Amino acid sequence: MNLLDANFLFASLIWGSVGAGYFIYGKRQQSWVPMVAGVVMIAVSYFVGSALVMSLLCAGMMALVYILLRQGW
Repeated sequence: MNLLDANFLFASLIWGSVGAGYFIYGKRQQSWVPMVAGVVMIAVSYFVGSALVMSLLCAGMMALVYILLRQGW
């Protein structure tokens, strides 16, 4: 695992930022679904060592948040 790989660093920056945005949005809207998803996305950007796996997990998390919010959670 090369932590100084440009693809890994860029993916980590992007998904960590999106996760922080989800967390802030969930906190302001007082909705636990995007807030928890934001924390999970931030954790994924720290602990997953592959840019592809990180992107797939975070994109899946975004889809899950969309589906849960559409159902009324």
